[in-house]
Amino acid sequence: MPDMRDHYPVLLNELISILPPRYGGTFIDCTFGQGGYTKKILSFPDTKVIGLDRDIESLKIARDIEDKFKNRFLFKNIKFSQLNNLKLKNENIKGVIFDLGYSYTQIKDPKKGLSFNTVGELNMKMGINNFSAKEVVNLLDEKELEKIFKYFGEEKESKRIAHNIVEDRKNQEITTEELVRIIDSSKRKKNYKTHSATKIFQSLRIFVNEEISELIYGLINAAKVVKKDGVIAVVTFNSLEDKIVKYFFKSLSENKSISRYLPKNDEKINLFRLIDKKPIMPSEKEINENPPSRSAKLRYVIKKENIYDFETDILEKFKSLIEIENFSKKLWKKYL
Repeated sequence: MPDMRDHYPVLLNELISILPPRYGGTFIDCTFGQGGYTKKILSFPDTKVIGLDRDIESLKIARDIEDKFKNRFLFKNIKFSQLNNLKLKNENIKGVIFDLGYSYTQIKDPKKGLSFNTVGELNMKMGINNFSAKEVVNLLDEKELEKIFKYFGEEKESKRIAHNIVEDRKNQEITTEELVRIIDSSKRKKNYKTHSATKIFQSLRIFVNEEISELIYGLINAAKVVKKDGVIAVVTFNSLEDKIVKYFFKSLSENKSISRYLPKNDEKINLFRLIDKKPIMPSEKEINENPPSRSAKLRYVIKKENIYDFETDILEKFKSLIEIENFSKKLWKKYL
């Protein structure tokens, strides 16, 4: 079994088989992280990778790869929702990759505050953020916290936990340790397979990093920039992410997209081809070697036409989730 402190790119062989980089082209690694996917793609000749990551900690690894591969690798410290701002006019984009998980290094970094097992500030900012989880739990009202926990974490005890947080913070500021204590004492039914704080921490991380709108705009822009016969591949780790990806891929492969370049009869076309409706899952061997991969799901689509601009209803479909993200605007009014 590999040392869990090492980076272990999930479903790597499966991803490479569906891209595939052996035919060359440019690939966008939207979640560069520690460069696992990027390094594998660059091992094939005639390939180029543009790596994106909002976490500035990825810069050192990116610099090492830039030194090794010279003009074949470019790194940008931006959110992947901004990938359409890249200058890609002369690039043959054959694949856009998203790995929505977090590395062992990120989870165990006390400065990031992603783990309930690590003593550190209640932070959860992954880079290019406006606020932290500390502000969320100490400043948002009870109803807002309840919705964040319920819809972003699928936490059944969301109402009770939100109420107890608001009551507790009347006497003291909520810290990581205090939040874990509140969650644990609020649970009426214990699930000994997972930590009681898992879903609440997930929901706060999603909210702080605006992961819903990030994913939606990332998918929309990936669909714009990828070229004909190119692949969009996404590895998800929770049901909320997977639901969004599944809907977007299904809708663009079932006559739900309308090209703005077609005549005004609103003729609908299939922009993408969905090869398999079921996700690709890690093998038993991979799960044994890398237990966190057990929840991973890989979905992908292949672009059929070189159309840049199209309409999609994904923003309307997940409007209620984006409205919850917008609680942050109220948070900033309070915080400033």
